[in-house]
Amino acid sequence: MKIFLTGGSGFIGRELCTSLRQRDCEITVLSRTPDAARKLLGPMCDVVDTPDAVAGSDYDVVINLAGVPIADRRWSAARKSALFESRVELTRQLVDAIGRRARRPALLLSASAIGYYGDQGERWVDEDTTPRAEYTHQLCAAWEQAAYGAQAHGVRVCVLRLGLVIGSGGGFLGRLVPLFKLGLGGRLGDGQQWMSWIHRQDVLRMIHYLIDHETLQGAFNATSPRPVRNSEFTRVLARQLSRPAAVPVPAAALQLAMGEMSGLLLTGQRVAPARLLEAGFEFRFEQLEDALGETLAAK
Repeated sequence: MKIFLTGGSGFIGRELCTSLRQRDCEITVLSRTPDAARKLLGPMCDVVDTPDAVAGSDYDVVINLAGVPIADRRWSAARKSALFESRVELTRQLVDAIGRRARRPALLLSASAIGYYGDQGERWVDEDTTPRAEYTHQLCAAWEQAAYGAQAHGVRVCVLRLGLVIGSGGGFLGRLVPLFKLGLGGRLGDGQQWMSWIHRQDVLRMIHYLIDHETLQGAFNATSPRPVRNSEFTRVLARQLSRPAAVPVPAAALQLAMGEMSGLLLTGQRVAPARLLEAGFEFRFEQLEDALGETLAAK
């Protein structure tokens, strides 16, 4: 199977490359920094620097994981432009290149995020939940709409709405764990906001599942069936690290430091992966304790 992958050198992408190679897939990775990607990924992948490369070969599957980090700095106008460009515009370019092929890929699998739903408070959220019209919804909705453009070319489209991804070697835990080890961890705001998380291994397994099950299409929530409140996440992580979690961060401080982006940390969604469960997908990591335990042991 020939795979074209964007975001291949990222937190999910580099592990996905390894798992795809274990299935004897031929992988081409799109990167804005091809020399760095070649150094990181080694000989298991070819690396190109333009999405037009999709039009140059008969790929069976296109996997689109690219996007600059959404939570690493304040959302200035320039940052919002970069977020849009790296997600929506790149996806449009991929779909345009797909449309120029006589033989189109069977599947476009594109990332999105549970930010699609906006702040949902206490209610359970599934793929049919009406979103709240705020910035993260607008960004994700445009991202998904761009991916669904491939349907006009006869391509099956699956969208993964990712929650907080837990794994070793980076991600949001890569920023949290050093603070907790120093005894500086604590809940955010009142700690009552929901955190819908997923282990990276289950993300990889979902991607393989959607590739293999050719009748599945549309949007899928990529989260564990057992979300937790921020206070519970904080307590479990602190216990796993044998550290206190006695330094809460007031909501006002986050709002002052991060502006609009603080909403990502102070609000949340209680997400259920309803469509994947209905399709028969089985999680390896349902419980937060198991996911954090495996990840921290891997460090």
